[in-house]
Amino acid sequence: MNVTTKIQYHLLMGSCKVIGLLPDCILYHTLGPLIYFVLYRVVRYRLSVVRTNLSNSFPEKTTEELRHIERRFYRHLAEVFVDTIKLATISKKEILERMVYRDVDKMEEAMRGQSWISAMSHYGSWELTINYVCHSDHRILAVYRPLHSPAFDLFYQKVRSRFGTHPVPMNNILQETLKSQRVDGKPVIVALIADQTPPWHEIKHWYRFLGQDTPFFSGMEKMALRLKMPIHFMHIRKVAPRHYEAEFLPIYDGVEPVAEHEITERYIARLETMIRESPELWMWSHRRWKHKKPADYDITHAR
Repeated sequence: MNVTTKIQYHLLMGSCKVIGLLPDCILYHTLGPLIYFVLYRVVRYRLSVVRTNLSNSFPEKTTEELRHIERRFYRHLAEVFVDTIKLATISKKEILERMVYRDVDKMEEAMRGQSWISAMSHYGSWELTINYVCHSDHRILAVYRPLHSPAFDLFYQKVRSRFGTHPVPMNNILQETLKSQRVDGKPVIVALIADQTPPWHEIKHWYRFLGQDTPFFSGMEKMALRLKMPIHFMHIRKVAPRHYEAEFLPIYDGVEPVAEHEITERYIARLETMIRESPELWMWSHRRWKHKKPADYDITHAR
């Protein structure tokens, strides 16, 4: 790490620690609305992307209904920004209060001694989910895509590992999982946000998601089949401002025979159901449909 990166990192971490010590009434009732106003009214952060994504996903809704979701999304996004700042200082007690898992003891007993995958998404305040490590004897590997900025990348690694979660770059997750299982002899939970857009050269299949042809990464399915790892979908609900409840819903038990792409299709079905419950909690500013299905795809793949 060079000097410039070190300076940038310490400035970023120091700023978040100072801001994070402010009372919640200031953070969430003053700073949060200010961030919302700047994102939505001033810089109009990816507003055209949000509107296109919403209108294509919910063609049955009126313009006013879409605008209502849009405003609620930006308010939620502002809260997520504050949550990210707060990660630098949040206490174990507070994070356990704000992200509560249903039937966690039952889940831990069912998965005792067995590695499994937590299939997640950019929904709710996903950074708060790092607190699951406080409930589990498993080693938790949180998969992430390294950022272009080394300082921001290091910041996220540090705040996500405060309670014991191990951030692992996407390209290293298989190696790290095998190492933990075979060398260390300890089962793992692979926390995987699986709703991201794969690069064009990695697209092998198109799925229907929110009424649109959509590519998904295939790594989760391949990993589960290769290592016989069960997959549970993390279904999140926002139960109060800044407070969430999560439960794990089974997608794959690790041994049942499945058709190609079936596991990913199950994930997509769970994800779409959750998004339709509270659409403002999903990351609509992501360019999720930047890749378009080729017009001749169905013809060429039918041969």
